[in-house]
Amino acid sequence: MKEATTDHRTREIYRATLLGMFVNVALFAFKLVAGIVGRSGAMIADAIHSASDFATDIVVLAFVRISTKPRDDDHDWGHGKYETLGSLIIGVALAAVGVEVLVDSAKKIAAVAAGEVLPRPGMIAIVAAGVSIVVKELLYHYTVRVGRRLGSPSVVANAWHHRSDALSSIGALLGIAAAYLLGEKWRIADPIAAIVVAALIIKVAYDLCGTALADLLEKSLSREQEEEILAIIAEMPEVSTPHNLRTRRIGSNIAVEVHIRVEGEMSVLASHEITRKIESRLKERFGEQTYIAIHVEPRK
Repeated sequence: MKEATTDHRTREIYRATLLGMFVNVALFAFKLVAGIVGRSGAMIADAIHSASDFATDIVVLAFVRISTKPRDDDHDWGHGKYETLGSLIIGVALAAVGVEVLVDSAKKIAAVAAGEVLPRPGMIAIVAAGVSIVVKELLYHYTVRVGRRLGSPSVVANAWHHRSDALSSIGALLGIAAAYLLGEKWRIADPIAAIVVAALIIKVAYDLCGTALADLLEKSLSREQEEEILAIIAEMPEVSTPHNLRTRRIGSNIAVEVHIRVEGEMSVLASHEITRKIESRLKERFGEQTYIAIHVEPRK
């Protein structure tokens, strides 16, 4: 049953990611042609952003496949953190794109300040930006819903990469439209808008990298989650004073280690039954793949 659940999860992740790959390839080709034909540097940069989305889709597919492998002699806790590593790589790639857009836009602003006149873009570039915004925002909502439902950090990270592309296209649309409609003096709006978008992209990348690093560095679950775990354990009338709680994330799953106290005269069989019930309740709440270790102590 567990293998079936894992296979279903993997298939859904693959389905969402492959859809994103198809959309990114199509948008990259469309925006690149629109940027070249429409003489828009912003649209060409936006096309490159779509190409980076395609690259991160490849990362998700590779790391999700590894993360679903069962534990082996070299990985006692399984391979779940490979998925977290995939999220970190996506965050770094996103940051690189944001910095690239920031630097390129700053160079354009400096060129305009020096007297250079930016070329007027064509209408096809405006159309391409509008299409990209709608398509990538829809793709974000679909992908983030799948990622959150399946508890997949790399899929959620990839969804934010889709949204960053939509944000990038908004900046491109504003800049291209101003340059196209308002004349030469407004063509600097393109790189200015791109700088704002780059800052948003870098902020998203910072949040993704921070979350991934926290999990890789064994950060505990939130206080609220740990209190919920203790409350579930405390519901067992035979148990008193659950303590020494330790928690962490292993990819999309969590690990829980805790000590409990029971009557000293209780049999091993009875105490084992209590731990089994606790494990069942915790897995019902946090998922069947939750790692649980319970140490039983005699009540003093």
